[in-house]
Amino acid sequence: MPVTLVGADVAGKPNFMTIAFIGVVNMNPAMVAMGANPSHFTTRGIVENRTFSINLPSKKMLEVTDYVGLFSGKTHDKSQLFTIFRGETKTAPMIEECPVNLECRLVEKLSLGGTDDLFIGEIVQTYCAEEFMTNGKPDVEKMGSFVFTMDDNRYFSLGKPIGKAWSDGKNFKSK
Repeated sequence: MPVTLVGADVAGKPNFMTIAFIGVVNMNPAMVAMGANPSHFTTRGIVENRTFSINLPSKKMLEVTDYVGLFSGKTHDKSQLFTIFRGETKTAPMIEECPVNLECRLVEKLSLGGTDDLFIGEIVQTYCAEEFMTNGKPDVEKMGSFVFTMDDNRYFSLGKPIGKAWSDGKNFKSK
């Protein structure tokens, strides 16, 4: 699962949580969904402001990313951990050190009847630093993103491309 740092203002102050239960769920309009415990400090800000950010950290940010997930903003001030910038919504703090930032507006919050709620957000704006782009497009190899695995609670870096989506399967012959 991709590792992200999700940001929201809580009581007017930036806060972040580490989230791996996340993904794109719609192309037009562009939407993402994430599972998060409603008792988390950051989720309070998401509901209050109806905005949030999704920041994709690089592997150089592994320790601070893990730290953000270990400690709650209720007891630890995370507002000084990163260089913060703001976009259109003004209430979705984004992390300058992250290669990619998605500024989102909350569309829906659904209770799943378990530990987590489902937060669905429309992507208002995408930001990507020039150093992580090739030919004007985000370049995953340059970003150094990483993923989280559940049962063993480990992080793995992404490797080289192994195929081309919506193309390689054309050569498959079914039996």
